[in-house]
Parts: sequence; structure tokens; C-alpha cells
Amino acid sequence: MVGRVSADSVVLREVHRFPNRPVRVPEGLRWDVLGLYGAVLDGLRAAGPVDSVGIDGWAVDHGLLDADGALLGNPVHYRDARTDGVAERVWANVPAAELYAATGVQYAPFNTLYQLAAARSTAQFGQAIRLLLIPDLLSYWLTGEQGTELTNASTTQLIDPRTRTWSREVAERLGIDLGLFAPLRRPGDPAGLLRAEVLAETGLGGPVCVTAVGSHDTASAVAAVPATGERFAYICTGTWSLAGVELTAPVLTEESRAANFTNELGLDGTVRYLRNIMGLWLLQECLRDWGGPELGPLLREAAAVPALRSVVDAGDGAFLAPGRMPERIAGACRASGQPVPTTRAETTRCVLDSLALAHRRAVADARRLADHPVDVVHVVGGGARNALLCQLTADACGLPVMAGPAEAAAMGNVLVQARAHGLAGDLAASRRLIARGRPAVRYTPRGDGARWRAAEERLAGR
Repeated sequence: MVGRVSADSVVLREVHRFPNRPVRVPEGLRWDVLGLYGAVLDGLRAAGPVDSVGIDGWAVDHGLLDADGALLGNPVHYRDARTDGVAERVWANVPAAELYAATGVQYAPFNTLYQLAAARSTAQFGQAIRLLLIPDLLSYWLTGEQGTELTNASTTQLIDPRTRTWSREVAERLGIDLGLFAPLRRPGDPAGLLRAEVLAETGLGGPVCVTAVGSHDTASAVAAVPATGERFAYICTGTWSLAGVELTAPVLTEESRAANFTNELGLDGTVRYLRNIMGLWLLQECLRDWGGPELGPLLREAAAVPALRSVVDAGDGAFLAPGRMPERIAGACRASGQPVPTTRAETTRCVLDSLALAHRRAVADARRLADHPVDVVHVVGGGARNALLCQLTADACGLPVMAGPAEAAAMGNVLVQARAHGLAGDLAASRRLIARGRPAVRYTPRGDGARWRAAEERLAGR
């Protein structure tokens, strides 16, 4: 994406799109990170002259480098099974409650901390002298300089969200050498210049700087929420739904841990207090299983299916792995004594109702646990284009939903770069800029919420 920022607008232009497919090899599920880097170079070539480059991506996964700076194998995919049962081994040294009180990060089996524990006995890990999270790895290949961007580092379960630096106590108790990580960078920090070889391969004229942004894509997406005040919740929708509120301090209570909320770091000293929900991954996997039918007609058929006929827990780790998603959804409905979806439209409606129900629970829990009032829910990311999901979310939450921008992560990325170069203001000013240029679509809640409460109780087995 190429962004052009002026005093009164920010405009994005898509110049290159490419697939990101994991690959299953004998040792497990891996990322094709060389293919991704090649696609980054293709994108830079297609972009033409630029002043700055910023990279955001997903969290927790990483590449390991040897003493020569060479990559040691393909990065492991977070949906790989290597972390099965690892958390319990970690908690034997640092109990889960103490770990949460120190880092504020929700339990997820694929957190970087558990990946490190799983890798410790491998030959590859024994050779590693550096760990770079995926956006930082791509930035290193572009510039030759290494760093660890803070918003993404906060998902490793090794950062203290109060001090916004490494939790040395947790690392020491678990035998993790923090020297494995490159120095921390903050959004807006310089991250190097494109190497001469990169300039030659892409046809760009130098120098071109790389700027650290909110390299966790959710950090960039939340930065692009066009909120006009503080009384809002956000739902960043895509493969995952990340639903929560923006705070100035973490919530580290035992009640928060039990609700599995996370405290990830955002821009300008903010905390992204949120819950991970399985998201549109459920529908994406169904579509893949069905051979890739066109989504538009399927959503129209799903809109005609009776509401809340069947729902599943969209946060259930049972849906984490790829494959046979329609069958697994049907099995979950059968096991809970609900009508089993038999058509693609029924399965799609089950997924969307279930996501809206999970959004309702997450927003309500965030308001309560953080004591943070919410008047409106902002839906950003790819799911903002899904009108049925947005309306169902408004109905479920009993709050107006403002949908857009869909390319929120790219917009937040660009605005951090623009600010680093003196072309944009602080977080509030950037949000006003987005709100002026891209009016969000408003969805007004329908109904009184009784059906949604009943669905929650049915899902809870009450």
C-alpha cells in the first residue's frame, strides 16, 4: 500500500497483493518467509518513489538467526502443534497468575514465550544468537539493521506493560536470555535505510528510510480507529477479531486474567486491552473447504436464515487448527444440543451470529473489567466490509457500530511514518484526519437484546 498524507487527507493506493500461505513440511507447519520477502520487494518495485517504508504484520512468530545473521530454517507457524502442553511446563516455574500479574498477556498456546519453551531443546535454537519477530525480520533484510518493535514485543509475554520494557524477572525465572532480542524500538523510531542491493533490485532512488511503526498489525489498526473521544470500543476484524478498549494503564487483576483479556502496548503510551476471538478465520476455512465460492451471494443467503438458530464459542481453541471447519462447527452444535447446520448458508449464519455474540461478550467484559464507559463500537479491518456481521454486532452489543476503515492497519502504519517525518500530528489528530476523509458506515442496533442474552445462556449450558 502506498499512502499519501497531506494536512487534510490520507489516501491509500493498493499497488501489490499476494497470498500468504503456510506450508506443511515433515517437521510441522511453517511460514514461507522467503516468498513473503520476495513479495515485499515486488511491492516496493510496484510502488515507485517513496519517502519511507513501514512494515506491520502478525504477532508472536519469529525467525532465528545464527552468528552470521543468516536465518535458521523457516519460521514456525503459530498454528503448529509444537506448543501443545507447553504452557503447563512454564507454569510449573512461574504460575499462570504470577505470569499475568507481571506481563498482562492473555493465555494463548502460541505466545512467543511458549514457543521459546518448546524450541529450547532443538538444534536450531542451540545455534541461534538472535530472534527477530516477523516484521523486524523483513525490516532487517531490507536494511541490515536489527531491532525489536515495542507493540509487537508486548505480545511475547516478556514485556512489563507498566514499564514498557522487558520483564527481567520473568525471563530469569524461565531461563530466557533477553540478549536473544535486538534492542527495543518505539513506533516512529528510525529503523535504517534500504540497502544498496534493495534499491538496485526495486529501482528505487535512495536514500529511502525504513521507519518503525506499530508493527503488530492490531496496534496499527487501533491507531486508525476514527474515534472522536475516549468512550469507544474497537473490534479489529480479519482472520482474528480483537475486541476491546483503549486505556492509559494495564488491568492486571486476577478477574481480568480469568476473563483472558490481554494488555498489549499501543501508540503514545496507550494499552490495547482486548480479547482474542477466532474471527473470520472460521468463515475463511469454511470457504476453503467448500472450494472458494463467491462470498456475496453466500452472505445474502445467510441473511435469510433464522437468527441465532445455532451458535458456537468463537473463542474456543478447538477451532484454532486448519481443516474440516464446517464439520467441526456442525460437531460443536451437535454436542451442545443445537440444530446442526446442513447448508452452506446455515453454517455461514452460525459463524456470523457466533462472532457477533463473542463481540458482545468481549465489549461488555472490557467495559466492566476496565471500568471504561463505551458509547459506540468501531469495527475496522476487513470485516468492516461485511455488512451482515456489522449489523449483527450492533444488534448483539446494543450499541451503534461505526464500520471502517477496512484497511485500518495500513492507514495506521502510514500515519506513524507521516508523523515521524513531520506530516501528521499525535494520535488524536491522526484519528481526526481519518474521520474527515473517510466517513464510517453507521449501523444502528435493532431489538432489545433478549435473544442475544438467551443465546449466551444456551451456549453456557444454562
